[in-house]
Amino acid sequence: MPAGNEETIATLNTLIECCKDSEFSFRAGAEHLESADLHPLFVGRAEDCRRAAEELQAQVVALGGEPETSGSATGALQRGWLAARAGIAGYSELGLLDECARSEDNATVCYRMALEQPLPAPIKELVVHQARDVTLSRNQIMDLHDRLRAQI
Repeated sequence: MPAGNEETIATLNTLIECCKDSEFSFRAGAEHLESADLHPLFVGRAEDCRRAAEELQAQVVALGGEPETSGSATGALQRGWLAARAGIAGYSELGLLDECARSEDNATVCYRMALEQPLPAPIKELVVHQARDVTLSRNQIMDLHDRLRAQI
């Protein structure tokens, strides 16, 4: 691995974990949604997260590093909590939106922290683009959440 790439690789691997966490949250949400209207959104966002992780993994490999392939321990705990809560109360659309919003909030923080790091220009451009997508997704999820909550 070329000297000086360690910090960039570590930053990218953290983003990969965040992408994987979001992907897993959206896939789990899609499996349990009763609303046919929300299902394509959840599946589409899971695919967006998967592609983002693949783009980041390719950058890690290009830098001579070993890319992450799974989500974070925190993300696994969050998914475990969702499953436990659902076992008690069942899956609700509002609860699934809550979990996906929480995952996107976490991804937003991860991207913000990554953008504070000194990244090579092409990688920074990729991270800026992905951060914008996460923000748009988070806003869409929160809008849906707020509309659903207003109906209750």
